[in-house]
Amino acid sequence: MQTVKTIIADDHAIFLEGLKTILRRYPRDIQFQIVGEATNGLELISLLKHKTADLLIFDLNMPEKDGLEVLQFIHHSRINILTLALTMYESPKIVRSAFKAGVDGYVLKDRGIEPLFAGIREVVSGNTFVSEGISLSNGLPRAKASVRQSRYLSSDRFVKKHSLTKRELEILQLITQALSNKEIAKALFISDQTVSVHRKNIMRKLGVSNTAGLVKIAYDNCLV
Repeated sequence: MQTVKTIIADDHAIFLEGLKTILRRYPRDIQFQIVGEATNGLELISLLKHKTADLLIFDLNMPEKDGLEVLQFIHHSRINILTLALTMYESPKIVRSAFKAGVDGYVLKDRGIEPLFAGIREVVSGNTFVSEGISLSNGLPRAKASVRQSRYLSSDRFVKKHSLTKRELEILQLITQALSNKEIAKALFISDQTVSVHRKNIMRKLGVSNTAGLVKIAYDNCLV
């Protein structure tokens, strides 16, 4: 069973509780591990800085920083995370703005559970998803899905070529965020010494001798 580390964000705490219940009912071979929750945009940005996750499910309408601002932060920070907007906004203008900002999937809250599950399935598979019934006169930004798919295929080949483990990949991604061993250890709930061992193993596998080399390789090979 695939485990998807997930961050959820909405300004209604009761909705977050309901969303967690819904995710536990996902009918396919995916188990969602909730690694963070936020009720406003600033909290969410803080989580994204310090938590490693595979998927973000979030509302566009949040206090402090809205969903579009969060997407811009993700883009500029080059954080490697899939994003699914779960919102009430169905205006074509807003939907297109979300996709231009980098969102991977767009689901309306009032469409029920099945469209949400469909959106999750497509996004986790590397595709773009839009809820049925949303009208987009000019379509989605061209080639977004294919570019996303190409990026993940490229990074997957690199990981397999160098035999990087899932934990090593997590640590490499955190290294690119300029986190210290102690900060990485805290984020992953492991010891500083374990992080140090992983860092040395990653350097050995990738043939580099310093952090700058690790960061360059990570960006050059679409790992972040």
